[in-house]
Amino acid sequence: MPDSRPNILFIMSDDHASHAMSCYGSRINQTPNLDRIAEGGMRFDNCFCTNSICAPSRAVILTGTYNHINGVTTLDSNLDGRQVTMPKLLQAAGYQTAMIGKWHLGHGGHADPTGFDYWNVLPGQGLYHNPEMIEMGERKVFPGYATDLITDFSLDWLGQRDTERPFFLMCHHKAPHRPWQPDDKHALLYENEEIPYPETFNDDYSNRAVAAAAAKMRIDRDMTLTDLKQPTPEGLTPEEEKKWKYQRYIKDYLRCVASIDDNVGRLLDWLEAEGLAENTIVVYTSDQGFFLGDHGWYDKRFMYEESLRMPFVIRYPRSIAPGSVNEQMILNVDFASTFLDYAGVAIPEHFQGSTFRALLEGTTPDNWQSSMYYRYWMHLAHHHVYAHYGVRTLGHKLIYYYADGLGQPGAIDDSKEPEWELFDLERDPYELMNVYNHPAYAGVKAELTGELHRLQAKVGDTPYAHPSARGM
Repeated sequence: MPDSRPNILFIMSDDHASHAMSCYGSRINQTPNLDRIAEGGMRFDNCFCTNSICAPSRAVILTGTYNHINGVTTLDSNLDGRQVTMPKLLQAAGYQTAMIGKWHLGHGGHADPTGFDYWNVLPGQGLYHNPEMIEMGERKVFPGYATDLITDFSLDWLGQRDTERPFFLMCHHKAPHRPWQPDDKHALLYENEEIPYPETFNDDYSNRAVAAAAAKMRIDRDMTLTDLKQPTPEGLTPEEEKKWKYQRYIKDYLRCVASIDDNVGRLLDWLEAEGLAENTIVVYTSDQGFFLGDHGWYDKRFMYEESLRMPFVIRYPRSIAPGSVNEQMILNVDFASTFLDYAGVAIPEHFQGSTFRALLEGTTPDNWQSSMYYRYWMHLAHHHVYAHYGVRTLGHKLIYYYADGLGQPGAIDDSKEPEWELFDLERDPYELMNVYNHPAYAGVKAELTGELHRLQAKVGDTPYAHPSARGM
């Protein structure tokens, strides 16, 4: 008799911000196949990552623990595959498991994917076109476009699976990661259109900590020829040049997303054709958010909303009411516990996330989280973003830029003066006004400082050793 436990299809992209999905009300994009998941299940409007950068977020999702516990604090850290991970637990419980696409957690020795019956992954970031991939330890070059290939290999594995046992498949795309190289099918999409500009496109970084102005991810100043694919036209004013660069960037970004959307449609169509849609949990998310010209930026890393927020849509017809929207806070550290819960597998006591199955099934636990802890460790590397940690509640955000590499892998040893930011997210949703020193927010500041220290103690992280770290 076939196993009745749900299959789990976990689709994740890289750097796909929720405000580039039409089910989230995007002003710049249409994603009809991703919308199918939201329409058939639940959309979470407050899903957040605990460290907005690729490898650390992926490690959190696999291990159910924060980065100071799983050891992947920066891009230069590899995941030690000997530790307990959610795929290992599913595999031990009888699930068929596969990891296909972007891994980005190291290769060789203890860094290779573990807990999978089959894996075929990109080395490092990987290429968009004719990528080399590592299939069960053997390197091969595959002709084609990465997004199509990752889907092809996923469908091949699904077609060869044991139909008597449930599956857990991680189909993880490299797109739409920089340098945003679309396929031929979508190369001219939006060619004759002007994509709308975000509200904060011309942010001047005033009324913020020094860290905002110091970051090197500005569209007008920091994009390269590799990003833009052609030299900037001569004779443009600074405003015209910035807009030209934005249009080059955002159109290629959206073209890469369009390919993801098409390929998600292929997977959804396959599930329906095979009669598996009813008993398959389908998740679409991204490893973090991304700045789509917001604050004049590209990239991520900051605890600001566009970077912190993850898209998360999930469909499971047996448990989740179609067209549901949930405003409760969920985190990437919660994913592992939730998948294990639905698979009927005991959640390890050391896992730091919580299952949100109750939310999916229409109820909110009395003690459900209303605050979250964030930490970015990779001080000054790549885009000159200061190391920081902070707390976000449903209405406010407190950020402490401790601005010190602390010897972390890849971080730069050049400490800066620590600073604090406090934002009223209801009055200032675009985070343009730091009210940390505003007398009217003294009570909020005290409350959030206490909550930050409580969350640090709860997850076992060590506060920065500096008098300013105590706040107030």
